Amino acid sequence: MRIAIIIGSIRPGRRGPSVAQWVVDVLDTQTEMQDSEVTLHVVDLAAIDLPQLCEPAPPMTGIYQHGSTREWSALIASFDAYIFVTPEYNHSLPSVLKNAIDHLYTEWNDKVAGIVSYGVAGGVRAGEHLRQILAEVKVATVRSHVALSVFEDFVAEGPMDPGELVPRPNHKEALIALGAQVLNWGRALRSLREEADAVTKASSG
Repeated sequence: MRIAIIIGSIRPGRRGPSVAQWVVDVLDTQTEMQDSEVTLHVVDLAAIDLPQLCEPAPPMTGIYQHGSTREWSALIASFDAYIFVTPEYNHSLPSVLKNAIDHLYTEWNDKVAGIVSYGVAGGVRAGEHLRQILAEVKVATVRSHVALSVFEDFVAEGPMDPGELVPRPNHKEALIALGAQVLNWGRALRSLREEADAVTKASSG
């Protein structure tokens, strides 16, 4: 069970890396996550060379002309589940995250995701928009949602300082619940994908 923790912002001074590391640190302590078959991987969009979507064929076709898209496709296809770390920009998610999702289709299908958002209002509007987008690429999102406040869960010295993440105790509880749901749904959906692949191979053989 490979779970990607996707950092959805590339802005200098972003809080995403510290939030993603907190997600790893908390979930790594959970017994069910210590199974040898469960691994957490941080995927930072700042390190992924994806241009604005410019593939001639629709993503549903899986026909990719650009090497950057093929590399992104292989990476995303290798995971069973995702945890998205996203800020809220102007009542929604960052365009770089929307672009990364829009590049692909089949690679996302029949998988599960959890959402960890942050912002002035906890990033909840970005989280709700993200749920709608993920539904269109057939990703199921778990109910638990971690919503961090930039005022109450970060200690900063000024507007240019991203601050130190000091989440309130209730957020850890929510993250543990989110991780358990992602793991359980991820296993169930992996079985579903494996059964569908077996049927496809049998019918084509």
